[in-house]
Formats: sequence, structure tokens, C-alpha cells
Amino acid sequence: MKRILLIFEKAKHSGFYLFLLNTILGFAIPFNKPHRIKISGVHEGGVDVRLPYRRKNLNHLKGIHACALATAAEYSSGISLLLCIGTDYRLIMKNISITYHYQAKMDVVISHRISKEIIENNILLPLGKADSILFHNTVDVYDVLQNHLCTTTVDWQIKKWDKVKSV
Repeated sequence: MKRILLIFEKAKHSGFYLFLLNTILGFAIPFNKPHRIKISGVHEGGVDVRLPYRRKNLNHLKGIHACALATAAEYSSGISLLLCIGTDYRLIMKNISITYHYQAKMDVVISHRISKEIIENNILLPLGKADSILFHNTVDVYDVLQNHLCTTTVDWQIKKWDKVKSV
């Protein structure tokens, strides 16, 4: 898992490593592969993600399906969080809530960042006092013309791997 963080770092400045990253994530997270969700940019504290307007992502009204939008938002949230806190923590989505504002009739773009202050104050400090925390991460989703499609809040349970107990 730590190797993938090295690929993320190299993907900030290399088209080849960005391609490699998307290929690896397509295998690592097979649920997302049919949607063709792609990371289009890696930045300090987050990523840019693109969800294409294509038949397999559409609903009966020829707009991008609500669940495809939710998947892309959750993906960008989780990847951004992984980039910020590293691989020493287990992330599990506990809840997701979405408010839809506008119908998606073209490619979707998500540019998501998490600031160092939020990571420090809302994640790392509380994890110093508790085995696990719940982190609320808000993601705004837009189409390529900057129409605000939806606002998503993803609640992540975060816990150090050495605190995880499996049955």
C-alpha cells in the first residue's frame, strides 16, 4: 500500500504515472472500473476526478445516474483522505448523504482537497485520544461547465490498523 503512495507522488508530475495509477486503481477497486472514473490530477491534499458522460453511467432520463455521482464523490473523498493521512489508518465509509442540485448531462469533474489544518485538528489530534473517529468530508460535484450537480457528505470511520480487530 505504501508503494501506491509513491505512485501518487510521481503522478503529480507525470502523465505516465497518472496512467499507471488509474490502471492500478481499476484493479484495486473493481467496482469503479465500469464507470471509468479517472483521476485526472494529483495535488497536495487531494485529487481531481472525472466521471464520463457515457451510456453505462446514465439513468432513464439520459442524465448521469445519481449513484454514479455518489460513487465518484466517495472515490474522490477516500483517495484524498488516503493521500493526506497515509496508509497507517484504515478507512471505512460509514455513511453517505447527497443533496442533488442539477441534472448531469455532460462529463463530471470533482476537484477535492483536504487542508493540513483539517487533517491535524479533525483527524490526527482526535486519534491521539481515541481508538477511532468519525470524519465528515464534504465533496462538491460539478459538470464541465461548472454547474453544481450535488453536495455529498461522506462519513469515514478512521482507525489505526493496529486497533483493528477482525473476527
